[in-house]
Amino acid sequence: MPTRPLLTRYQDDLALFPDMWNKIGVVAAILALVLFPTFANEYWMTVGNMALIGIVGAVGMMILTGYTGQISLGHAAFLAMGAYTAAILGHHYGIPFWMILPIAGIVAALIGTLVGPFALRLEGLYLAVVTLGLLFLTKHTLISLSSLTGGVKGIAVPMHWWFAKTGSSSVTPFTQTWQLGPMKLGFVHKLYLLFLLLAVFAAWVAKNLQRSHTGRAMMAIRDHDMAAEAMGIHPSHAKIIAFGLSSFFAGIAGAMFAFAQRYITVDPPFNLAMSVKYIAIIVLGGVGTVFGAVAGAIVYTFLAPVAEWVGHFIPYLKELSSHNKEVVLFSVVICGFLIFEPLGLFGIWLRIKRYFLAWPFRY
Repeated sequence: MPTRPLLTRYQDDLALFPDMWNKIGVVAAILALVLFPTFANEYWMTVGNMALIGIVGAVGMMILTGYTGQISLGHAAFLAMGAYTAAILGHHYGIPFWMILPIAGIVAALIGTLVGPFALRLEGLYLAVVTLGLLFLTKHTLISLSSLTGGVKGIAVPMHWWFAKTGSSSVTPFTQTWQLGPMKLGFVHKLYLLFLLLAVFAAWVAKNLQRSHTGRAMMAIRDHDMAAEAMGIHPSHAKIIAFGLSSFFAGIAGAMFAFAQRYITVDPPFNLAMSVKYIAIIVLGGVGTVFGAVAGAIVYTFLAPVAEWVGHFIPYLKELSSHNKEVVLFSVVICGFLIFEPLGLFGIWLRIKRYFLAWPFRY
């Protein structure tokens, strides 16, 4: 059964919100995002910030893997590039954060665009191995440049409003609590507002890309690259654009992560586990959809504390560390989705739409 009315105009197919259900979902999401800071304490605000970072990173992963069908295990490398760009520019040169964020994305995008041509003739596991090599190369480079990156010890990440003195600490006016009348605006709340704007921007760009000629070319290559080439699409151009856009959003997500942590090291967290995490996010949410990137990142992030709590009541799991509990339980969840609902959370959303479109009848 279809999930929306039959379309008779090309403009309807390109609509940003094609039916009532999309509009209801957007309104519900806006209400949840606006009301969340009023009820959440500092811990859950931190979890919410990590979810917004995950949305931006998952959008980058979705463009490359979900839209274009290119499997990448080097996504964490581009997040590391963005994170260390933010750390170096803020710590050594005192650049303000509003300049660092686009620069971090551009640096990662330039490297991703350079890597793209080397992977044009590779697909599947071969491409995954190449991108995995990029991850280890990035890790080795960042550790070797200890004068800039701090090496194994790591580096502080200050967040400046304006140009500051070089070598300044991570304690800046932006990180301090603001008193706005009876309301206190802490560092996590300010980050939430900034990260929310970036997450909405990333989702908006990905949605419009999906409706554009470039996005349709990417999806045609994903479905059958030889047929797409026979129809006049240049697979090399679309793949390079996909690598560049994916790296751009990954770089921004890395800078966001660095600002949230205020002190970063190379490994952890920028390792293979982070790349696998973003693959799991888009699989959980639904491959090939913006909804999947957003919903997958939110659910994955907010279920992590729940998984740690549940692990205390399961034999053998309660003896593991918090990270291992999370890995084991999420592995079971991802396998369950792959078996029973390959479309992920997006498939569940389609089931809900089908039910109410046919109500009170059942099909």
